[in-house]
Amino acid sequence: MGKPVIVENKGGAGGVIGVAEAKRADPDGTTILCTISSSLIQNRVTVRDLPYDPENDFTYLTMVIGAGGPVVAAKKTGATNLREFIEYCKKVGSVNWGSYGVGSTPHVLIETIAKQYGIKVQVIQYRGEAPMWNDVAGQTLDGAAGSYAAAAPVIQAGTGNLIGVVGTRLPPHPDTPTMTEQGAVGDFYNLRPFTTFAVPSGTPRDIVDRLSPLLIQAETDPKVQQMLNNFILSSPADFETTKRIFKRDSDVMLRILGDLGVKPSD
Repeated sequence: MGKPVIVENKGGAGGVIGVAEAKRADPDGTTILCTISSSLIQNRVTVRDLPYDPENDFTYLTMVIGAGGPVVAAKKTGATNLREFIEYCKKVGSVNWGSYGVGSTPHVLIETIAKQYGIKVQVIQYRGEAPMWNDVAGQTLDGAAGSYAAAAPVIQAGTGNLIGVVGTRLPPHPDTPTMTEQGAVGDFYNLRPFTTFAVPSGTPRDIVDRLSPLLIQAETDPKVQQMLNNFILSSPADFETTKRIFKRDSDVMLRILGDLGVKPSD
C-alpha cells in the first residue's frame, strides 16, 4: 500500500477491549481489526452488555481458519481415543477439564461430550492456553482442547495423548480421527476457530474492495506462507466466503451455547 502499518495489541476481557476500540475508529480504512472468532461469536452470550454488535458494527474482509482443533487426554488417563477417554471418565467418576474461558471451544466441547455420554466433569477456567496446557503436562488436568500450536509440545512430549480432532483431521497426525468419526454427535464438531480481519461498518465500498484482495494476496509472501503452515491455517478466504462462514458459524455456536445454558459470568 506504500504506507507504514502499526500493529497495536489490545488484549483483555476476552477481546472486548480491542474490538470495541476498532468499532470506534473512523471508517476510513486506516484501522483494521484482527481478532479471533470467540470475541465476535461467544462474547455475545458470555459478556454482559457487550459494547459492540458483531453483526452490524463491522465489515469482514477475510479470514483464515484452522484445519482442526486437537482434543488431548493427559497421559495418566491412558486414553488414546474418545472411547477410552469416556471409559476413564466413568471409571473415576469425575474429571478435571481445562478451558480458557466460559463459552470457549474447550468449554463447549466437554459440555457437549458430557451431555451425550453422561459423564461428570469439573471445568477449570484458565487465563489463556499456556497455563492450561502446562497443567495437562503436569497431570493436574485430565484433558483439554484448544489450538494445535499450543497443544503440540504436550503431544510431542508424550505428556498428553491426541484422542480426537474437532473439525478436519490434522496434517501432522493424519491417523487420528475426528470426533465425528468416533461417534460424537452435533454441529459443534464441524466448527473450526478462525481469525478474521474487519473494518468498521460505514467504510466506503471502494476501500473494502481494495483491502480485502490485498489481505488475500499477502498469502504469496513466503513468511506468511510459513506462518500459515506452522499454525495449520487455511488460505485467506475471499470476501463473500468470509461473510458466509461468519454467519453460519455464528448461528450454530449461538444455538449450542443457548442449549447448554451458557450465561455471562459475574
